[in-house]
Amino acid sequence: MDHFDYRNGELHAEEVPVHRIAEEVGTPFYCYSTATLSRHFALFDEALSGTEHLVCFAVKANSNVAVLKHLGDLGAGMDVVSAGEYLRARAAGVPGERIVFSGVGKTREEMRVALEGGIRQFNVESEPEMEALDEVARSLGRIAPVALRINPDVDARTHEKIATGKAENKFGIPLARAREAYALAARLPGLEVVGIDVHIGSQLTELAPFEQAYGKLAELTGVLRADGHDIRRLDLGGGLGIPYERSNSVPPLPVEYGAMVKRTVGHLGCEIEIEPGRLIAGNAGIMVARVIYVKRGGNRRFLILDAAMNDLVRPALYEAHHDIIPVVAPAPGAPRHEHDVVGPVCETGDTFARARPLPALVAGDLVAFRSAGAYGAVMASEYNSRPLIPEVMVRGDEFAVIRPRPGYDEMIGRDRLPAWL
Repeated sequence: MDHFDYRNGELHAEEVPVHRIAEEVGTPFYCYSTATLSRHFALFDEALSGTEHLVCFAVKANSNVAVLKHLGDLGAGMDVVSAGEYLRARAAGVPGERIVFSGVGKTREEMRVALEGGIRQFNVESEPEMEALDEVARSLGRIAPVALRINPDVDARTHEKIATGKAENKFGIPLARAREAYALAARLPGLEVVGIDVHIGSQLTELAPFEQAYGKLAELTGVLRADGHDIRRLDLGGGLGIPYERSNSVPPLPVEYGAMVKRTVGHLGCEIEIEPGRLIAGNAGIMVARVIYVKRGGNRRFLILDAAMNDLVRPALYEAHHDIIPVVAPAPGAPRHEHDVVGPVCETGDTFARARPLPALVAGDLVAFRSAGAYGAVMASEYNSRPLIPEVMVRGDEFAVIRPRPGYDEMIGRDRLPAWL
């Protein structure tokens, strides 16, 4: 569910007509619904009711400080994978004790930033990282709380570029080496073992891979406790998918996920941490673009937009689907024609959809890309020297620009000429 729907034939973001935002900020732009963010966070929080838990939003999905502050004010923790994300979470007012630092390649400087600013735990991914973190922690006179990320060798059955839990993936410590790795962590005086971490991938549309991974995690918890380790937290990662295509079957709901978590690891007496990103933010955002031209090819009809792959890269990178809808609803029964929906970037890959049935549109019409609130603005670039597009947040009948569109002078002004030019 989201809060983008037609009212009197026109798409609204909560109570705000989308065309009014377009008139004030220009196109293209991202728009986020606070009501949808709130609802989706609450679904996860309620799904784990009855257990000690913390829902940590995966900042990589949407790192706008306004989004993070809204979720943080609801009680969310944050899962970060860089010093920049950590500092964004802190700028949003999220305390260090609610921030988990994940990621396979943390630098010593990033470790220092988090230790000095306060951190709930580091999810450590290798023995060399453990040793580096131990050195940094001891140099600061601190103890770093750690959970070791274990790779359970489970096929998440998702896109190969977002699968993270198989043996050939770069993430985590192999399950077969877990006891050895925990023994090392226990010997390092700058570390405190607090739990186990696992994350098998993103955009999972069934519970079976989660259940398989969490079953292995439950067995490992018993083994490690028998070895003398104080395993009191289980970080279960994120990855629950969303329905990008409204006609497809609906992925499992958070309440179903929560029941599975309780069934597989609820008996262990551990605090549960989960790190959803896409399911909280994905359907909470749309990208709005304007039609520049409708072009006839040899045997194709092209809808050319002012948005491009640099603004929303998922279709080019993952062959991802986003529903595309007109901001003004078509008349009932209006005919549809197949369009290739493309942007102006000089790449054939700058294609959002091929042979997509859409109602008749003309230059100047507005369209909205649904389910664009996660992995949209965060993955944008200035390719072709196109400035980043604005982000807007809506609450009820009001909206605010939460990241302005930079001007060309601002974009070009970041370049510097060497003294010999």
